[in-house]
Amino acid sequence: MIIAVASGKGGTGKTTVATALAQSLSKANFTVSCLDCDVEAPNAHIFIQPELTQFEDVNNLIPEVNAEACTGCGRCAEVCQFHAIVVLGGQTLVFPEMCHGCGSCAMVCPENAITEVPQKLGILEGGVSPDGINFGHGLLNVGEPMAVPVITQLKKWGNYMDADVVVIDSPPGASCPVVEAVRGANFVLLVTEPTPFGLHDLRQAYELTQEVNIPAGVIINRDGIGDTGVEDYCHEIGLPILMRIPLEREIGYGIAQGKSLLEIHPKYEVIFQKLYTQIAALAAQGEAQ
Repeated sequence: MIIAVASGKGGTGKTTVATALAQSLSKANFTVSCLDCDVEAPNAHIFIQPELTQFEDVNNLIPEVNAEACTGCGRCAEVCQFHAIVVLGGQTLVFPEMCHGCGSCAMVCPENAITEVPQKLGILEGGVSPDGINFGHGLLNVGEPMAVPVITQLKKWGNYMDADVVVIDSPPGASCPVVEAVRGANFVLLVTEPTPFGLHDLRQAYELTQEVNIPAGVIINRDGIGDTGVEDYCHEIGLPILMRIPLEREIGYGIAQGKSLLEIHPKYEVIFQKLYTQIAALAAQGEAQ
């Protein structure tokens, strides 16, 4: 079972939910992997507290042009969909920050003037937590614009996908990194808050799950503030509300200290285990349809 935890915006409590779910299932004797795919600002390790012992670089293959062999024919620029390579005045120029590493330019070059060289995008780090969770996260280098290759490699790294349950902490929003994070999941948990901003971003996140055809359910965090817009929307479209986490000073204070939700309120261990039962049933329904 692969469960992706997502949200339309940052700061809704997505990581709080993802780590609490992973810890609860680990305590129930499931083998659990937790992958923090928010590679621009990973923070699940603060709550999971793994001992990081595994490391791997993430590279993108960037074209390098041999100016002496290049004739400036422009074939490479013609096939590049991302305009990462252009020919100006007979000189071939490469823009590495726009390159997606597809290799088409090197394949079509009639003079074999293009080779691909690795450019480091980030790093993967992994280890095991004190309660036995197999943890991994990616760290995108500062200034790098492409998070997707790091997320893709993280999901293929090691034996993370061999666990009974894989919990994926997705990036916030509804862009390409989120699509890559939730790809292949059996269920998406959408974490939101009962405010107009929360509703706006929940709509986007839910529409994404519909586009990729993955069943979803909602957790309302900071319940008790705002208005009924999120609840009304969920009832209107038939999106199940699976849990409510109230706005409590004790929870906010504990999270700020780096404590997991289970450390703050141990009662959530059973609550999240029951949540998993609901998720499994909904995922099975989605597969049957």
